[in-house]
Amino acid sequence: MKTLLTGRENEIETLKKALASDESEMVSVIGRRRVGKTFLIQSVYRERIAFEISGLQYAEKKDQLRNFHQQLRRAFPDRAELPVPKDWLDGFFQLTEALDATDDGKGKRVIFFDEVPWLATHKAKFLMGLSYFWNSWAVQRNVVVVICGSAASWMIRKVLRDKGGLHNRVTRRIRLNPFNLADTEAYLKARHVNMNRRQLMLLYMAMGGIPHYLKEVEAGESAAQAIDRICFSDDGLLRDEFQALYPALFDQSESHVKVIRALAKTQQGYDRQQLLSNSKVTDGGYLTRVLDELTESGFISTYPIYGKKKKGMRYRLTDQYSSFYLRFIEPNAYGGAGSFMALSQNQAYKSWCGYAFESVCLQHVPQIKEALRIGGLYTQSSTFYQGSTAAQEGAQIDLLLDRNDGVINLIETKFYDGPYRPDKRTLERLEQQRRVLQAATKSRKQLSWVLLAAEGGEQTVNSQGVIDHFLGGDDLFRRP
Repeated sequence: MKTLLTGRENEIETLKKALASDESEMVSVIGRRRVGKTFLIQSVYRERIAFEISGLQYAEKKDQLRNFHQQLRRAFPDRAELPVPKDWLDGFFQLTEALDATDDGKGKRVIFFDEVPWLATHKAKFLMGLSYFWNSWAVQRNVVVVICGSAASWMIRKVLRDKGGLHNRVTRRIRLNPFNLADTEAYLKARHVNMNRRQLMLLYMAMGGIPHYLKEVEAGESAAQAIDRICFSDDGLLRDEFQALYPALFDQSESHVKVIRALAKTQQGYDRQQLLSNSKVTDGGYLTRVLDELTESGFISTYPIYGKKKKGMRYRLTDQYSSFYLRFIEPNAYGGAGSFMALSQNQAYKSWCGYAFESVCLQHVPQIKEALRIGGLYTQSSTFYQGSTAAQEGAQIDLLLDRNDGVINLIETKFYDGPYRPDKRTLERLEQQRRVLQAATKSRKQLSWVLLAAEGGEQTVNSQGVIDHFLGGDDLFRRP
């Protein structure tokens, strides 16, 4: 089945503007592995790409140059006799000569460098060559140079924040995120896969919005059937994707995996000290770098604790596939097809669904704001945590929306089969949490509870005055 370009409206518009401008543009595209960066560029620029090369994973400089030579011969057949360049500067000399010789003056051309972090091997001086290519040739030719990479933190450090020849040369930036729920729904419908929204939610909680993963879903399957086949069968795409995911993005990825494994064991997330203790990663600048890289690449998210300064930040695993893999796929690696159909009936999975749904909600804050009709208000998202002691009550609120109109929305999430009707115990807990938050922060703002249940909620006599808004899973499919 042919894959169609779905969603990505803002990113497509950015690429088209770069092509339509009257001057040269350098476009940086960042996004995690399998998120669809290459497909996006090729779909929008297909007829305008004059030269394209993708870096080779784990390849040395000489192998990258041989690959460059092969792609140059393919793009410019009349230059087939060119020798393999001796270094990257020589390679860019060859490229500029080939481009000049084939310029027909009929429109803006695109030069696409994919997986730049793999091209720029240690001491290869690829970025020096790219700097020459841009500053000495591209800016005078009215072209679009696209540089793309899955290692987001590397791209930011080495390109976007470069202090040398590439300093401030990037004219447009695209950070390609996984699909949200609305885009996931549209993508699957374009592939003739029709699921109701509860089934889509179950699928999303296991795979996230990664197009390459979702492409494996077949028409007529339930979410459970698709997850079982893709994640647990011997030849399922996601059965062992975890082993390749982090090494493809990060050098010395063992520490990154340690952090991911530690965060997968907690529903509340960890602050830095707790993460040090549970991950066994060395403290200092190295841990900071690992956390920054995982955050920039979208695997973990940081949430400030309301009422505290930066040191109160909590880290939480927000990559759905990694969470699902460590909780269910890895422990059942030899279960084979049919494993998930059994696992999905046990209490461990049902409990995990509550946590996974909560994580999805945290990633759809713009949709929640739209449902609350505060899309135009400035808000700050945070969490709240206070441990209980003999002298104070404890409380944990996973999402707060601190609004600039004097209100703080406190979000309670529930993954429930059918509309959720809050019982007395839940209402007492919500009142207690509001009371603890008020006492701990001395906030003068109105504290307003929002209950977000997968299939909606129902107001009861007892919940009036406690819960001000009920939202449902459908609200997460909104387009802000």
